[in-house]
Amino acid sequence: MNANPIIGNGTSPGAWNASSRLAALGTVTPQQLVPDGARAVIVSPHPDDEILACAGLLQQLARMQRQLVLVSVTDGCASHPGSRYWTPRRLAQVRPRESAVALARLGLAPEHMTWLRAGLPDTAVARHERSLQAFLQRCLQPGDVVFTTWHQDGHSDHEACGRACLAAAREVDVRVHEIPVWAWHWALPEDPRLPWHRARKLLLDAPTLARKRHAVHAFTSQISPDPLNGNAPVLGPLTLERLLRDFEVILL
Repeated sequence: MNANPIIGNGTSPGAWNASSRLAALGTVTPQQLVPDGARAVIVSPHPDDEILACAGLLQQLARMQRQLVLVSVTDGCASHPGSRYWTPRRLAQVRPRESAVALARLGLAPEHMTWLRAGLPDTAVARHERSLQAFLQRCLQPGDVVFTTWHQDGHSDHEACGRACLAAAREVDVRVHEIPVWAWHWALPEDPRLPWHRARKLLLDAPTLARKRHAVHAFTSQISPDPLNGNAPVLGPLTLERLLRDFEVILL
């Protein structure tokens, strides 16, 4: 697992806005990422990662009428350890519903997307990595293009999903594109630990970004303080600002 801790406020959005490396990234189009006739398979460690990572891409692919497959690896029931309100049982029910609402806000009706659930335990995906790889190999088809979280993203579940996707892709011979999510928290603006040579920007127009922002606000469990103890939300304002930009970074 990546040793970079996800604590505190992290690198400020302003620092990222001033990053010369981020500014210098080339662009990529959805047509280049998912050619005609290919399915896009989005492997999401937790409910909300598919929106935070690539809600813009999902909208663009839907407009291109690409087949979409969403794999939810966990139900996200461990996001609030010790909370008497957001108990694992409540989260297991609420978080997938939040994802469904968020996808609808993007304009993705259930009939437009195949939604699969791997049913692995939140925060313990690494212990079940081989099972996830086997699950993915059963789901994947030749010609698919897989999108998942970066295998060095700094969260154990994100990293395990990245590794499992890469391993499954080697067996099925499909392409994988990774997407940093928590790396924007712990990395520095010119950080050499980020694979800048693989990174490209997928540009989002104003309506696409607005729908992404609207979708993120479906995740009440993650963006609101705990109603009983007042603990800060999992996804605070700075975290959201770093992720709600007019581009998404895709690792080729």
